[in-house]
Amino acid sequence: MVVSGSAGVRVGIVGATGYVGGELIRLLTAHPAVRLVGLTGRDRHGDPVGSVHPHLSGTGLVLESELSGDVDAVFLALPHGTAAERVPELLDRGITVIDQGPDFRLREAADYPRWYAFEHPHPELLGRAVYGLPELHRAELLAAGTARATGTPALVGSPGCYPTATLLALAPLARAGLTADVVVDAKSGVSGAGREAKAEMLFAEVNESVRAYGVFSHRHTAEMEQELDRLSASAGGAAGARGLDFLPHLIPMTRGILASCHVRPTRPVSQAELDALYAEAYDEEPFVTVVDAPPSTGHVLGSNHARVFVRSDARTGRVIAIGVIDNLVKGAAGQGVQAFNLVFGLPETAGLEALPLAP
Repeated sequence: MVVSGSAGVRVGIVGATGYVGGELIRLLTAHPAVRLVGLTGRDRHGDPVGSVHPHLSGTGLVLESELSGDVDAVFLALPHGTAAERVPELLDRGITVIDQGPDFRLREAADYPRWYAFEHPHPELLGRAVYGLPELHRAELLAAGTARATGTPALVGSPGCYPTATLLALAPLARAGLTADVVVDAKSGVSGAGREAKAEMLFAEVNESVRAYGVFSHRHTAEMEQELDRLSASAGGAAGARGLDFLPHLIPMTRGILASCHVRPTRPVSQAELDALYAEAYDEEPFVTVVDAPPSTGHVLGSNHARVFVRSDARTGRVIAIGVIDNLVKGAAGQGVQAFNLVFGLPETAGLEALPLAP
């Protein structure tokens, strides 16, 4: 087994051959407090990482068919329905789990057949899992870290990419009880569809074309409603996000999520009030910046940063809130690392300090 680093938290990655797995390797090999001790990929044993991720060939890491050796934490980058079967055994071994898939994002077991077409095999763990969006659940992640230090391994369900961009854009409104009616129009690059070969993802099918998909049925809707309802309830108001309309679009770029959120607020709201709400929410956040012009996905490319823009339309009374992220970093691997840092009592920004890329 090839080991990255000589000290620190011992970390393994299960599902290291996909795009999210590759991003985890890229971030964790540079993490000052991590020792990467195991990488697994389906039907891989002894293959160098560079044979799957050529840009990571300099790491000297090797893939295994099964995770071996002692680890403190495991990142799971697996298809939905797969991680849930593996988590109990890992927790029983005292290993903290950061699940990058959806198997522990939703609180209600009944939501899994509806949105993911499988019966959750371990519904008893759903209440234990922390939804790993640090900007909204930092206290719970820190509490999970305290429990971990006393012998109870943590379980984190890392959010989806669309919910991350959407929730960061809408959270201050929901927390103030303002989200009566919400429409989310979002765009994603093709890496969000994963690395498996699919006819609809061929260059000739995607290039110079934009298409809507998941009409009325995209799985990430459940996360958005769950978290916005929680925030609305914390404001003492009625749940305002059930029935949220979400329409995603595939666009011809590799990375990025842009979520344009159209809100009919529960009452008239001025721009000054919006500015105050978003400043209170994000002025102290290391990875979220409120900007005064609509942001583009290129502004956050390759980084764990998110940018948020909000405006009140005096003519219609609506509010427009826009969030942009890199779907593979803040929308996946980077967010998982950020939650991992909190659980292990590390600086929240450790391993994530890189600024966005340009051009």
